Amino acid sequence: MSTNDHAEVSRTIAAPAARLYALVSDLPRMGEWSTENTGGKWVKGSTGPAVGARFKGSNRHGWRRWSTDVTVVEADPGTAFVFDVTSMGLGVARWGYRLEPAGDGAATTVTEFWEDHRSPFVARLTGLAVGVRDRREHNRAGMEATLAALDAAVSPLAG
Repeated sequence: MSTNDHAEVSRTIAAPAARLYALVSDLPRMGEWSTENTGGKWVKGSTGPAVGARFKGSNRHGWRRWSTDVTVVEADPGTAFVFDVTSMGLGVARWGYRLEPAGDGAATTVTEFWEDHRSPFVARLTGLAVGVRDRREHNRAGMEATLAALDAAVSPLAG
């Protein structure tokens, strides 16, 4: 049974969807934008974003650090990048990015989302372990910061 927690944040960014997809699916660079994820590494023969590709995610919150096992479940360039996160064999969450052209296509509305796949008991335990009491609010604030940093990273390049 899941906690049914969900959060999502959208932001319109002045860059084409293909450019933004290339950035959000570039795992080693994710640490440049995320407040919690410090990057990722393709594993088990995977070399890039494709359905079924696997990667190891690295995360931190304050002094706490942990890694996760991740499987890509949707990889549609310019449209969506979605992945399921597990840890020690247990489902943790689904994270993703949906991209929709805005206006004349020179801008894109990026929606980052998170769905909690943990049981309420596991959610409480992991919250204590990583120092996050309200995972939904923590992730919502983190997504706001991630999309703002992504916007800042591409704005000088757009146009």
